[in-house]
Amino acid sequence: MAVFYDLRLMSLLVLLLASLLDFASAVRVFGLYARDLTGDAFGNPPDPYVKVWCGSTFGGQTEYHKDTDHPRWSAVFNFANCNPYENLKLEVWDKDLNFDDHLGTCYRQVEFGTFAVTCHLSKGTLYYKYELIQ
Repeated sequence: MAVFYDLRLMSLLVLLLASLLDFASAVRVFGLYARDLTGDAFGNPPDPYVKVWCGSTFGGQTEYHKDTDHPRWSAVFNFANCNPYENLKLEVWDKDLNFDDHLGTCYRQVEFGTFAVTCHLSKGTLYYKYELIQ
């Protein structure tokens, strides 16, 4: 009977230690849209898309929208192990046939909570929301 008691105690100890070691945080980036983006030097409207990182982890990119300076993207980016004080990085690009044009980059240090962010780019403004939960 003492063996079963020791096993229960050991199991409880392992569960307690596992819960203490669970520091993982999750970040969700969503609600991306932009205003007043400019295209090329010839005055053509941009075909914008956004690339998203948390720390060194690349989360992917949005679809591009053809010929619009006021895009709205439906993409949601989830980072399973993004921690407070890491940087979110969002790059806005204009899709072209040969080389895509960089329209600007946004940096934001992650903190707990839900935030609406306005980022002024060199060629327009990007808006997005993010939340960090533990």
